[in-house]
Amino acid sequence: MKRSRILILGAILLAAFSCAKQQQENYYASQEDQIEKFVNAAKGVRTVHNGGATRVIITEGTTADSLSASGVVSFYYAGYLLSGTSVSSSNLFDTNNEDLNWPVSDSASFNICTIKIDEEPLLPGLKSGLTGVKGGEESYILFTGKYGYGNHSSGTIPANASLVYHIWVESISNE
Repeated sequence: MKRSRILILGAILLAAFSCAKQQQENYYASQEDQIEKFVNAAKGVRTVHNGGATRVIITEGTTADSLSASGVVSFYYAGYLLSGTSVSSSNLFDTNNEDLNWPVSDSASFNICTIKIDEEPLLPGLKSGLTGVKGGEESYILFTGKYGYGNHSSGTIPANASLVYHIWVESISNE
């Protein structure tokens, strides 16, 4: 009798877990639809899909080489929560681009970001989106919460949020 109760309880917990996982997958699918609407509304030159990220290229890069998965990139960025088909200052959560008038007390936060792609702890969507950029490129990198913070929140970013990074690439190096 006790064993059957445990089996029933286990089955109920498994069903609840499966249902929650399916809800999360449905949520990510709706985020993919929202990203597709953003891409369709954007006036990008070209779109690149890579490892869960979508890059909408606004201005093609000026270099012949593109960033490898182990290269170094220097860039300015603005991070937004995805809402609708465009980015808005009301959804801006971080930037190092001084031109966006982000209110900070330390102007050092406006320094250019230079990272080695395979050595920095980047969000998977951002890492995939940056791979392949060219020097001089301006683009949007979009990805679902699955490739962002997942079930965790970070500062003003809620758990499972889909994100958009507006990127201005200054230079790349694959050496």
